[in-house]
Amino acid sequence: MRPARPADAPEIAHVQAVTWRTAYRAVLPLEVLDQWDEAVATSAWHAAVTSPPTPGHGVLVALERQTVVGFAAYGPAELTEGEQPHPGGPSTELTTLLVEPRWGRRGHGSRLLSAVADLARGSGAARLQTWLLEPDSVSAGFFESAGWEPDGWARTLDTGAAPLRELRWHALLDDDGTGGPA
Repeated sequence: MRPARPADAPEIAHVQAVTWRTAYRAVLPLEVLDQWDEAVATSAWHAAVTSPPTPGHGVLVALERQTVVGFAAYGPAELTEGEQPHPGGPSTELTTLLVEPRWGRRGHGSRLLSAVADLARGSGAARLQTWLLEPDSVSAGFFESAGWEPDGWARTLDTGAAPLRELRWHALLDDDGTGGPA
């Protein structure tokens, strides 16, 4: 586990493409998956690593034998319209956490989540949040096992095909820097 480097961008884009095509084939519109442009994704991940929008944004990678097998991206959370700030302090949003399916069940996701929690706590965040596709029971189970829970917020994404509904999950950061249910 380490911060992503610019040279990791092609591997990050590859992990994203393989994971989306494998784990989300039944959820994401086929047009999105079939029109995936790995060069565009590589460029976007390179920019995320080299020119993050704020100092609070970052990308971490999980490695197995020096190969990038997963990654997590995070940054300061934005308030949803009508939402009040968390009374305990700011929130960090986990924007993406993916582990290529063939490398799953080896602890990479848990280590990525723990590292993001440590970084968030170190920056003064009191809470972590992420958005999960409503039908994604595998990710929901992962986050639930780590002490996360839905917080009642939902949003709908326009994909150009059928809209996708996402639910927001969250965990408060304890004094020791670990997430736990709110």
